[in-house]
Amino acid sequence: MSWAFLRDLLSGVNKYSTGIGRIWVAVVFMFRLLVYVAAAENIWKREHDEFECNIKQPGCENVCFDHFFPVSHIRLWALQLIIVSTPSLLVVFHVAYRENREKQHNQKLYRNPGKIDGGLLCTYLISLILKTGLEIFFLVLFYKLYNGFKIPRLVKCDIKPCPNTVDCYISKPTEKMIFLYFLVATSCLCIVLNLSELSYLIFKYSIKCYLKRHMKKQQ
Repeated sequence: MSWAFLRDLLSGVNKYSTGIGRIWVAVVFMFRLLVYVAAAENIWKREHDEFECNIKQPGCENVCFDHFFPVSHIRLWALQLIIVSTPSLLVVFHVAYRENREKQHNQKLYRNPGKIDGGLLCTYLISLILKTGLEIFFLVLFYKLYNGFKIPRLVKCDIKPCPNTVDCYISKPTEKMIFLYFLVATSCLCIVLNLSELSYLIFKYSIKCYLKRHMKKQQ
């Protein structure tokens, strides 16, 4: 899979982000995207082929694998990376709208089209709320789908067409567990960064609005 589009998206968002937002971009790019491409994708590459049950009943292994892994960890992680990064497009589109509006009117309508203020501030805050909500959603989804953040070495399966309870073995469970914990940790870090940036922007512009009102009263 080519991740160039996500890299370009993150690079574009980085231009309009605050300091905390740039840290978020760095975490997503270095500790999530690069780890996925360089290591995690290869670990789960042959997970179905390496899933073994102690019986050769036709269809048993496939049914057991589908039951315990309804969605591949690595595919769900890829989906999470894409969807969590998507709200950032709102900011990019809003800046593009401002720039296009200036071209149409052939005059300077904004001091800086990429400056976070006015309508762009609202868009930026909405994108932060969406990113935080999506991160939490995927963490809950991971937990529900796999009954916790763990990968067992052995699973017992008694689903038809298996004739009885059979033992199935997951390949490289320790290695996969380490990457799963890394996934959860980076997701939690991104949630903290998003909430920190959200609080910072709200506090910053609340103070700014208060000072403006105070100066107007004095005048």
